Amino acid sequence: MQRYFITLSYDGTAYHGWQIQPNGISVQEVLERSLSTLLREEVSITGGGRTDAGVHGRMMVAHFDTDKTIACQQLVYKLNRLLPRDVSVSQIVPVSEDLHARFSATSRTYHYYVHTTKQPFSRQYSCEIHYPLDFDKMNEAADYLIGEKDFKCFCKTGADVKTTICNLTEARWIPCKAEQALVTSDRITNWCFVISANRFLRNMVRSVVGTLVDVGRGRLSLEEFQAIVNNGSRSDAGESMPGNALFLWDIKY
Repeated sequence: MQRYFITLSYDGTAYHGWQIQPNGISVQEVLERSLSTLLREEVSITGGGRTDAGVHGRMMVAHFDTDKTIACQQLVYKLNRLLPRDVSVSQIVPVSEDLHARFSATSRTYHYYVHTTKQPFSRQYSCEIHYPLDFDKMNEAADYLIGEKDFKCFCKTGADVKTTICNLTEARWIPCKAEQALVTSDRITNWCFVISANRFLRNMVRSVVGTLVDVGRGRLSLEEFQAIVNNGSRSDAGESMPGNALFLWDIKY
């Protein structure tokens, strides 16, 4: 039995997340179906992460096992002909059988995009915010997230996890260029939140962003934000932000 890593990207708009769901189509489902058709056997794939409904994957890695000899480049070509237009495979490579797409990953990075002016061409992949935000203060708060901490306050209620401890190595807001924006202004109107960790809890990134937005608009002080991280529950943290602005950006092994 040979294990293969498959690298893909997808626009999550039309999907109920990465993982197979009983109530809607998922990215995992369409990929498994296409692989099974081409390899003429039932193929089960395991992803390196689990994006929620509407969330996008700039880089997702998954693995599958098969006894068949695969011409990897040819299979990539055939998959891209068969898959929907919003899912694209870039690479398939054989790996050691002890490598696991999820558990062997050492870090994952997400990007969350916001814009603070009306922009018709950004609305599908960025969150439009209509009130002023203090991004300097939001970065001060984000600095407090760095390190190994218990992030239960950002975990979706009822999530089935053994531990809520994660080790964050990056959390910062950076200005980004909106190449298609029809707005010219001296002030920065497009921002990206970059967050990296060894693991993430369910709904964690969007909860973190929502809480930082509360800091940026003056609803939470830095001290209150720290108190939420240290001792708070999910009800104390901010609202979960929309999924359309979130991208699984990178996975490292």
